[in-house]
Amino acid sequence: MNWPSRTPAVTHPKTGKALGEFGRIDRYFKPLASGFPGARGLADDAAVFGVPPDRELVVTTDAMVAGVHFFPDDSPGDIAAKLLRTNLSDLAAMGAAPYAYTLVTALPKSVGEDWLAGFAAGLGEDQARFGIALAGGDSVSTAGPITLSVTAFGLVPKGGAVPRWGGRPGDRVFVTGTVGDAALGLQIAFGKLEVADDSARAALLRRLRRPDPRTTLGPRLVGLATACLDVSDGLIADLGHLCEESGCAAAVESGRVPLSCAARAVIGTDPARFALALTGGDDYELLFTAPEDAAPALAGLSAETGVPVTAIGRLVDGPAGNVTATDPQGRALDLPTRGWDHF
Repeated sequence: MNWPSRTPAVTHPKTGKALGEFGRIDRYFKPLASGFPGARGLADDAAVFGVPPDRELVVTTDAMVAGVHFFPDDSPGDIAAKLLRTNLSDLAAMGAAPYAYTLVTALPKSVGEDWLAGFAAGLGEDQARFGIALAGGDSVSTAGPITLSVTAFGLVPKGGAVPRWGGRPGDRVFVTGTVGDAALGLQIAFGKLEVADDSARAALLRRLRRPDPRTTLGPRLVGLATACLDVSDGLIADLGHLCEESGCAAAVESGRVPLSCAARAVIGTDPARFALALTGGDDYELLFTAPEDAAPALAGLSAETGVPVTAIGRLVDGPAGNVTATDPQGRALDLPTRGWDHF
């Protein structure tokens, strides 16, 4: 991995002097706060949030570190998109609609104006796409790698936040979109997986760098889903987390797990690559449970929002957190790992 090349210090266009912390805020981040009155133009020590009486505030925080969550030479626009979208995915998993976010950047002094401009532009594009605005944050320098953190706020009907712990034996297990693309994309980025098809290669790398948070479907799961989370550590591992909280086990029919055309082309008949798709993580799709009789309503929501929803198994009685996956012939799959663990 290559660290960002040293670029000239950010300077004021008239004086030629270094902008410094507040100059950077004025140029790159204050415009991102213009759509949220509670940000108060980033002129005060804190933001002010007003919450409608029939809503509750949902709060999530995710951090990303260069060399751990992204390659240091990834484009700043891609980094910004992944940073914001992973947090929006957490909101969607709780059934919350995006409201506002705060941002902390810890940047080496070698990070210059081009990087900041690209990063701010990436945030601006996604703010417009997902209907959210910057409310404040902090900016510091560091001698270490680029470290970024977002705290995102969402709104959910009072008492309606979808938990991880509400699943019950007999509930069906559903997942949105497709899984495995990001895990395969990461292997491509590391140079561990050769893909001759340029279109498939580009699709898998795109899913790694720019996940698609299900912000349209997530809020519509309130009152339908019994439990929900997003797939960040891997499908099997995250379903295990849901089962641990719900006090039950799960059975996954691996033949039903949705794969993209690109993933299918790359996996072929290789069982190791298929296992990677089930356990690799970084998909940021919604993994949720719902009663059997919710299937027609979910099919309608899928058609209305354009977000594919696939039933892949069900919750069952058994040791809390235990997840079994079977092949199309009903034989248990031997998976080398359940998913990602930072520690």
